[in-house]
This record gives sequence, C-alpha cells and structure tokens, in this order.
Amino acid sequence: MNTTLEFLKLILPAAIVLYAMYLMVKSFLQKEMDEKALDIKNENIKITLPLKLQAFERMCLFLERITPGNLVLRLSDNSLNVKEFQQILINEIREEFSHNLSQQIYMSDAVWEGIRNCVEDVIALINTSAEQLNGDEKGIELAKLIFARLSEQESDPVAAILVKVKQELRKDVFNQ
Repeated sequence: MNTTLEFLKLILPAAIVLYAMYLMVKSFLQKEMDEKALDIKNENIKITLPLKLQAFERMCLFLERITPGNLVLRLSDNSLNVKEFQQILINEIREEFSHNLSQQIYMSDAVWEGIRNCVEDVIALINTSAEQLNGDEKGIELAKLIFARLSEQESDPVAAILVKVKQELRKDVFNQ
C-alpha cells in the first residue's frame, strides 16, 4: 500500500504536468493553424478581389453598351435598311455577351440570370420593333421605333439589372 501511495505521489504530478503541456501545445498549434488559415484567406482575397472588381466593371460596361439607346446611337448608319440594322444590333449584343461569358463565375446565379434575361429582352425589343417595319425601309426608322418603344415602357430592363449588379458588387466585394 505504501508503495502504491509513493508511486501515485510521483505519477500524479507528472501526469498533471504532462496534461498541462498537452493543453498548451494544443492551444499553440490551434493558434498557428488559425493564423495560417487567415493568411491563406487574405492571400486569396488579394488575388480574387481585383478579378471580381474587373468582372463587375466589365458587366457594367457591357450593360451600358447594350442599353438600346446607346446601342442604336453607336451603331446607326444611314446607309442601312431595317433588316441590316436589326442584324447589326443583334450581332453586336451577342458578340459582346459571348465576350463576357466568363464573368459569370464571379456573380451569383440570380444576377447572371438577370443579365441573360436582359440580353434577351433587348433583342426582343429590337426584333419586335423590326417586325413592325418594312425590311427595306431606312434603318433610322428602326432606331426611331426603338426609342419610341423605350419611352413607352415603364422601366428600362438594362437599368434594373444594372442596379442588381451594383448591389451585388457592394455586398460581395466590399463586405468581405
């Protein structure tokens, strides 16, 4: 019994010291892992933040470029008839859109779907306007009709999605 008591007197303090050391090492290692994870996150932000900003900038520019008013003014040519002008407008929108397809990885699915719907709405506006005219008329007539239909609409579809893109930019990029 005496031997057991003596043995416990030696082992118990050693076990307590060993357990205290275990807790200290565990705490130290956890702190180191947390710091490394934070460093990795900060490094990822340094890399991805400029890419995200560029993607949002490009999509805002894209949306501004396909705004029907801007698009018509930029591409108008008095020598074109309605069918030719319609084709040029639609081709410009589709080329711009396909050029910016990769930007979708930086945006939410809802915003990207809104952008896709916006593109389709603008194309539909151009097509329905062109259908109301004779294909051989001057392209300026199509431009006039597009402007007239835009003024009749309650809201601009491009402006609405542009607001959503800017909101997502503020939420995702500036609130990290």
